[in-house]
Amino acid sequence: MAESRSSLSRALSILESFSEDRPEQTLRAIVSATGLPPATAHRYLAELVKWGGLDRTGRGTYTVGRRLWQLGALAPRERQLRDVALPVLEDLFETTHEVVHLVVLDDLRALYIEKLEPRARAGASVSSQVGYRLPLHATGPGKVLLAFGDSKTREEILAGELPRMASQTITDPHTLQRALAEIRSTGFAISRNEMTEGNASAAAPVFDKSGRVVAAISVVVPAANPNLSALAQGVRVAAAVITRTLRA
Repeated sequence: MAESRSSLSRALSILESFSEDRPEQTLRAIVSATGLPPATAHRYLAELVKWGGLDRTGRGTYTVGRRLWQLGALAPRERQLRDVALPVLEDLFETTHEVVHLVVLDDLRALYIEKLEPRARAGASVSSQVGYRLPLHATGPGKVLLAFGDSKTREEILAGELPRMASQTITDPHTLQRALAEIRSTGFAISRNEMTEGNASAAAPVFDKSGRVVAAISVVVPAANPNLSALAQGVRVAAAVITRTLRA
């Protein structure tokens, strides 16, 4: 039994070595992060690839496999939220032909649980991927979750470091506090060149039966788009439809 637990711990240490900063790793990097002997790490990596928890790229590196996302998607709350939101997100995507996101709060980060995107898109690439966790203060959905979420989370973010991600990232806590107050007033967030240079977004909150914010949706467009206010109203309406469905 002890050996079984030890084996599980070693496999988990490999999975835990992956992060937003390290989504793709070499065997050497994994050995360095986990402290496992190279031969042991290689053996566990082979098993994880066979199971589908990791994928091996043509470059000889490793990335997180789809099997882990499929398991995570079985979490009841996220599954229900995604099932309810997806038809509305698809309508929003068909209307805008731009990147559409569904985002939830996860350990003081914005966790992207759905992303719809066109096959070809003009402008800057979008840094998000399903399963990515991005900074709350630098993303439109993240600011929405902060604005409408609990005060403890806001205070923790405002008291911490606000790293610059792009030219217009809000890095001053007082400026961020004012921005969050405006989001609560208008019911939506508009961001431009905050997470990724060359991109802008409009985001709005989704609430549950108790009035608690459970998610945010957003549409990402090129930063030069002159109609962000109109886009934001459309996103707000879509979020309200998801909210009504959840409450029903």
